[in-house]
Amino acid sequence: MVLYNFPDGYIFQIVTVQETKRRMSLCSSEDSEAEEPEYQEESEDVLPVLDDHSQLLDDHHLKMLATQMPARTQGYSWQLVYSTAVHGSSLKTLYRNMASLDSPVLLVIKDMQKKVFGAFSSDPFKVSKYSYGTGETFLFSFNPEFQAYRWSGENSYFVSGNLESLQIGGGGSGFGLWLDADLYHGSSFSCPTFHNASLSSQEDFIVQDLEVWTVQN
Repeated sequence: MVLYNFPDGYIFQIVTVQETKRRMSLCSSEDSEAEEPEYQEESEDVLPVLDDHSQLLDDHHLKMLATQMPARTQGYSWQLVYSTAVHGSSLKTLYRNMASLDSPVLLVIKDMQKKVFGAFSSDPFKVSKYSYGTGETFLFSFNPEFQAYRWSGENSYFVSGNLESLQIGGGGSGFGLWLDADLYHGSSFSCPTFHNASLSSQEDFIVQDLEVWTVQN
């Protein structure tokens, strides 16, 4: 931030783009619809900072994901909220660990075929009768090259969940990403919400490891 004091008594404040992004709220929207989100520029080459060690994400993954994450997440560290390696395999535990959150989350999965994929959600995962989230939500896959699937605008079935399963994207014959109560069996189908290809090499997959990260301000 720079202040300029002119002779006529006016003081002008210039705020840099980086400061503007840092000042943007991390609170998730209550609306299911969202304006076109602002993304980071690839040229910025800013890696998200992880507060804990990740068994699934390396610098290449982070660099690619950073180009798709909304600008309001830039400049903050990411904290590990849930990991199958630490907390076991339980959707109930995943929900419980996020009960007090009000910030975006990043779900990362490695399946038994060693494929890495997942979803960025504008809202923390929770049990809900209705779909929730905003157009910031997207699916991604490193299978083998990085591919992000952003909101198509066709429907607002971003995220929904109950004690039996977690679903991301829908409106067609299957979910963009689906996980069972044990976070062991999953599936990924093309869906109208994101117009995505299957995130894994197979539409039905077995989870090897799973992590969920959240932004901390």
